[in-house]
Amino acid sequence: MAGRPTEGKEVSSLEGVLERITFYNEENGFLIGKLREGDQSKEIAVVGKAPKVQCGETLLLEGSWTNHPKHGRQFSFDSFESKLPASAYGIRKYLSSGLIHGIGKTYANKIVDHFGADTLRVISDESSRLREVEGIGAKRVKSIKEAWAEQKAIREVMMFLQTYGVTDALCLRLVRKYGNEAKSILENDPYRIIRDVKGIGFKTADRIALNLGLSNNGPERIDAGVLHMMQESEDAGHTHVERRELALNSANLLETEANEVELRIDVLLSESHLVPTEPDWLQLPGSNRAEQSLAQSLRNILDAPSSLPPILIDKAVEWAQQKAGFGFAEAQSKGISAALASKVSILTGGPGTGKTTILRSLVSILKAKKTKTLLVAPTGRAARRMAESASHFAQTVHRLLKFDPSHGGFTVNDRNPLTCDFLIMDETSMLDVRLAAALVRAIPAQAHLLLVGDADQLPSVGSGNVLKDLIDSTLFSVTRLEVTFRQSETSGIVGLAHGILAGRGSPPSPVETPDEIDPVHDVHFVRAPSPEECVASVTRLCQRTLPEKFGIDPKKDLQVLAPLHRGVGGIGNLNDQIRDTLNPNGATHVMGHSLFREGDKVIQTRNNYDKDVFNGDMGVIDAVDSMNGKVEILFDDRRIVYERMEVTDLQPAYAISIHKSQGSEYPVVIFPILKQHFMMLQRNLVYTGLTRAKKKVVFVGDPAAYAMAIKNHKTLVRQTDLVRKLHLGQ
Repeated sequence: MAGRPTEGKEVSSLEGVLERITFYNEENGFLIGKLREGDQSKEIAVVGKAPKVQCGETLLLEGSWTNHPKHGRQFSFDSFESKLPASAYGIRKYLSSGLIHGIGKTYANKIVDHFGADTLRVISDESSRLREVEGIGAKRVKSIKEAWAEQKAIREVMMFLQTYGVTDALCLRLVRKYGNEAKSILENDPYRIIRDVKGIGFKTADRIALNLGLSNNGPERIDAGVLHMMQESEDAGHTHVERRELALNSANLLETEANEVELRIDVLLSESHLVPTEPDWLQLPGSNRAEQSLAQSLRNILDAPSSLPPILIDKAVEWAQQKAGFGFAEAQSKGISAALASKVSILTGGPGTGKTTILRSLVSILKAKKTKTLLVAPTGRAARRMAESASHFAQTVHRLLKFDPSHGGFTVNDRNPLTCDFLIMDETSMLDVRLAAALVRAIPAQAHLLLVGDADQLPSVGSGNVLKDLIDSTLFSVTRLEVTFRQSETSGIVGLAHGILAGRGSPPSPVETPDEIDPVHDVHFVRAPSPEECVASVTRLCQRTLPEKFGIDPKKDLQVLAPLHRGVGGIGNLNDQIRDTLNPNGATHVMGHSLFREGDKVIQTRNNYDKDVFNGDMGVIDAVDSMNGKVEILFDDRRIVYERMEVTDLQPAYAISIHKSQGSEYPVVIFPILKQHFMMLQRNLVYTGLTRAKKKVVFVGDPAAYAMAIKNHKTLVRQTDLVRKLHLGQ
C-alpha cells in the first residue's frame, strides 16, 4: 500500500488492481471505477482521468480522499501509472475483460491455471505454447498473438498521449496508420500526424512537439501552423485564402509575429507547398489543380461538337409529353430543350418543382434515340432514388470512375475516359471541387453534361461551392424551376420549404408532448426547450409515438437529423439514447470504448475503396464475431465484413448530421433544434433537413431556436477561385 485514507485534500497515493469500470468517457478518458488494494476484500471507489486502462491492471494513483454526498468516500486522482498485472489474480482479471480477442472468461481461466504469473510473458514471447492449453488450436493462438501485438501498440501510444487529450478512437487510427512505428513517429515527427491522420489537429501535435523540446519559432512549427490554417480554411469550405489573413491567423495560432510567418509563407510558395491565385491570395496545390482541371474540362466540353444524333427538339418535347400523359410547364419544357441543345446545362429547383419529370422525360428521349446515357449521383442512396425516378440504371461517382486503391486514384480519367453521349449528375450541390474535377475530367468532350441540384441546399461537405460557382459564372445554360407541382401531395413539407427560402416559414403551433401529434398533418413541432427534454421527446417519438401513429418501422423509415455532434442534444448522445431504446440487446463489439450492437444502424465515415463502401453509406450490423473482433454489415443487399481496426470507420446512425443526410430521402424525419445549436442555426440548414422528409417531419425543441435559424440567411460565403479560372479561357 502507498498511502492510507486521509481526510481533506492532502496528496496521497493508492496502488491496487482495477476491479471494475462503472463509467468511462471516451472523449476525455474520465473514469469511475473500483480498485482493490493488496489483499483487501473491500473495493475502493476511484475517479479521475485514466485513458485506455482495463480491468485487471495495477494502477498507482496520486490524488486525495474525498466524500461524495451521494456515493460516499472515494479517491479522486490527478495522475496515474499503469502496470501490466503481475499476480495470477490480476492477470486472470485482465484477460477476462475481453481486451484480447480470442480470450474470454473461460479461456482466461484455463490459460492462467496453466501458466500462472508467467502468462503474459508466454503470450508475448512464446505464444506457440498456448497450444498446451486444452481447447486452444493454431487459429486461436494466431488470433490471440495478433490481438496482443495490436493491444501492445495501442497501449504504448495511449500511455504516451494520455496527457495530450487524444481520444481512444484517434489513438486507434494512429496505430492503424503507423502500426508498431506509431510511438517512434510521434516522437520524431509529431507534425506529420496532422497530415496523415484525419481528426488530429495542430494543437495536439504542437503540444507533443513542444514537450519534446522543438523550438517555439522553428521553421517546422511555423510551416505546420500555416499549412494547418490553410487546411482549416478548406475544412470550412474555402479553396483559397487571402495572404495577409492567413499570416495573421497563423501568427495568432502560433503566438508569434506575423512578419516571421510571412517569411515562411514565401518559402512555402517557393517550394510549391502553396500556390498563388489572385494577387495576394493563396491555395493549397490540390485545390488549385482541381479548380484548373474542372475549368479546363468544362471548356473542352463546350468547345467540342456534340456526339448526339440529330434531334428535333420541339418534336422530342411533344413526344415526351404524350408519353408522360400530361402537358409540361414552360420551365419544364425549357429544361429539357436546354439539356438537348447545350453541351453543358444546369437544372436547379427545390422540392416538388418538377426536376424528376424533366429527368424521366429526358432519359426517355435519349433512350429512344439509342444514345449512351449515364446517370450518376454522389451517394448510393441518391443513385438508387435517381434510378427509380428515371427508370434507368444510376450509380455513384466513385463506382463510375473506379477508384484503384493500389494507385491511389480513379482509373477512369481523361486518359481512359467514359463511353457516353450524355451524362446526368444529380444532387450536384453535394459535389466538392475535387470530386467534380475527377468526374468532368472523365467525360468525353463530345458528350453533353446536365447538372441537376438544389442551389438553396447546404453546400458540399468538402471544399468548394461547385453548383453555385457554375451558375454564377454565367457561362452555362441554367433553368430555374420555381413553380411547385407537388403542393397537394405533400403540402406541409413543400409549402414550408418554399416559405423558409422566403424567410417566412413558420412551423405549426407546438404541442407540449409527443403523444399530442395529429397524424393528419405532415409537419409537427414538439416543444422541448432544454436538451434533456429534447432527447427524452426524441426517444419517445422513435420508440412509441411515431410507430404507433404512423405504422412505421423506426429503424427503416425514420431518421433523426441533428445540427451538432457534441452536448446533451448532440448526435453522440442521441445515438446512445435511441440505441438503448430501440436495440437494447444483442451481441456487442467494443472497439476502444465505442460500443456496437448486433442490429445497430451504422454509417460509414470515410471512403473505403477496397470494400467499395463510401462516406455516408448506411447499413445494419448483422453479426458480431467477438473472438476475432469482426462485424458484418448489411449495406442494402451487400454483406461487408469489417476487420477489427476497420470498425473505427463506423458510427451509430440512429441520428446523423444534416450534411450526412444530403442526397437522401426518408419517409419520416425528426429534427432536434435547440438554442444550444446556435452556431449552426441557419436557414439553409433547416431547409436541407426539412426537404429530406418524404412524408412527415417532426421538429423537436425550442420554437425560438427555429425562428433564429429562419432569420439567419447570412450563411458563410465560401471563398473560391473557380469562377475566375473559368473565365481565364474566354
